[in-house]
Amino acid sequence: MKLQSSNITPRTLVDGRRDALRRMLSGTGALALGSLPSLGSAQVLAPTQRPGKLAPLPSKASALAGAQAMDKPTAYKDASGYNNFYEFGTDKSDPAANAHTLKTTPWAVDIEGLVKKPGRWALEDLLALSPMEERIYRLRCVEGWSMVIPWIGYSLAELIKRVEPLGNAKFVEFVTLADPKTMPFVGSRMLDWPYTEGLRMDEALHPLTLLAFGMYGEILPNQNGAPLRLVVPWKYGFKSAKSIVKIRFSERQPATAWNKAAPQEYGFFSNVNPEVDHPRWSQATERRLGEDGVFGKKRKTLMFNGYEAQVGQLYAGMDLKKFY
Repeated sequence: MKLQSSNITPRTLVDGRRDALRRMLSGTGALALGSLPSLGSAQVLAPTQRPGKLAPLPSKASALAGAQAMDKPTAYKDASGYNNFYEFGTDKSDPAANAHTLKTTPWAVDIEGLVKKPGRWALEDLLALSPMEERIYRLRCVEGWSMVIPWIGYSLAELIKRVEPLGNAKFVEFVTLADPKTMPFVGSRMLDWPYTEGLRMDEALHPLTLLAFGMYGEILPNQNGAPLRLVVPWKYGFKSAKSIVKIRFSERQPATAWNKAAPQEYGFFSNVNPEVDHPRWSQATERRLGEDGVFGKKRKTLMFNGYEAQVGQLYAGMDLKKFY
């Protein structure tokens, strides 16, 4: 995959953006507001306390087709207080209560495998790689609940282009942080740590696949996958790896955390599909977080989570019940 000169950001712009972001990270620049915590600042929170306003992450609304769901966004307190992040506990409130221990600075992501340009990317260089966009995506959990979140980031394809995958690179694997010192549930027997996920190359290159650094106009809270995570809106939420430290390009399909733990329940593709039930419950309906009570009316689950027009062609001719 050869990078065209027209796609290369001028060095002066990159350096300027990097310097500004570095000042934001340290809390000394114009992007940091007064005494707001810098990216990754640890705060000791009571279990029910929200983290408060975090440093802003400027962005513009995305013009990408499908990137602006018309659904009403989920309240921030719900999106940041009801999470799956098993490194910090198995209850939905555990990540918000426990993730203050996560240290997100300094941070770097290693690029490995079948690429022309392997290496280590510092967080500030990743932040400066491409202009930030706000994308309002639906997020559907395999457990049957959903959210609508205004994410901030850019297409993962922007990074993939820079590292130039080789012709035999067919898959992209994402490895997340597994630090028992800051993640109290790493070491439990629930999963084979570190948490890993993967995409087929065409899925990773799809413009809707987002490398996210923020949400709701701010940097990511720790419990939502700080300092950077994946968001693949047409797949169940567990496919969107959090707190990424390594991206590896390979020829063979990578083993993924939940597929290894329970292959009969969690397929590699895990596309949202109302016609393919989880072995223990139906996927035909869902409950929107913050909108319905326990006994409220459920919504019908949409094929590919409502993104069929954008991504359906990726799976043309596939048996989606076999490749679930």
